[in-house]
Amino acid sequence: MKAFKTVYERAEAEIIEKKSRFIATVLPVEKEEEAEAFLAELRKKYWDASHNVYAYRIGLSKTVERFSDDGEPVHTAGMPILSVLRKEELYNVCVVVTRYFGGTLLGTGGLVRAYSAAAQAGLTAAGIICKETYLRYHIDMDYTMLGKMQYSAANAGWTILNTEYGTQVGMDLLIPKDERDAFLKALADLSDGRLAPEEQGSVLAAQKDGVWHYYEQGEE
Repeated sequence: MKAFKTVYERAEAEIIEKKSRFIATVLPVEKEEEAEAFLAELRKKYWDASHNVYAYRIGLSKTVERFSDDGEPVHTAGMPILSVLRKEELYNVCVVVTRYFGGTLLGTGGLVRAYSAAAQAGLTAAGIICKETYLRYHIDMDYTMLGKMQYSAANAGWTILNTEYGTQVGMDLLIPKDERDAFLKALADLSDGRLAPEEQGSVLAAQKDGVWHYYEQGEE
């Protein structure tokens, strides 16, 4: 699975524009059924709202895009939200922006700006992350290699997950899947072929605020 940007968690954000409330609710989704259920939930929650506008992008190899203006003038609401998702290059995300009319008409340009700003605020609250397939490796080494490995990892962008100290040093690393060959060659050059990395499978992962999160590898 190729690396892709999405959101970390469900979140909500609100902006006010000329007394109209725009409430953006964001959810990571992997299937259209999830997006439709999410939309139905919010329509029920905000049953008295003027509009419940939405847009989503689902799938990597065959991306499905849907949006609705929900009664707002054509392409002033749903399309601006979808445009934000496209601009941020986000996948597997659904954004619903609920509007409570404040009594002042915003005009075409004002609506586009308001729905775009609300969507962006919602995405910021949800947290944008990059999910990527990584290979996990375990390496045992002499203490003489520890400094070299730490230096190489920092320079190459390898992620050291754990280091155990005993008669030897044991190190667990995460390497982007598409960097596998370069990683193995670098290790061979670094140790004159003495290091024997043990590949321990692949994982879909993303980092947020310095913490790694792991996910099931779904369909593209």
